[in-house]
Amino acid sequence: MKPNELRNMKAEELANKRSELTQELFNLKFQLHTGRLENSAKLKYIRRGIARINTVLAENKA
Repeated sequence: MKPNELRNMKAEELANKRSELTQELFNLKFQLHTGRLENSAKLKYIRRGIARINTVLAENKA
């Protein structure tokens, strides 16, 4: 997701999106360690998405 899209979302929506991405990251890491992950680049994309959401949430608090 793009930062501008995230800034237009409410805090509740951001928290829900972060929990979804965290769960997806867990599943991808599990697949990585069991040798079933096909696209390892997706790990980087998910981690960056979580970081973007955390940044936007921190901006909203300030």
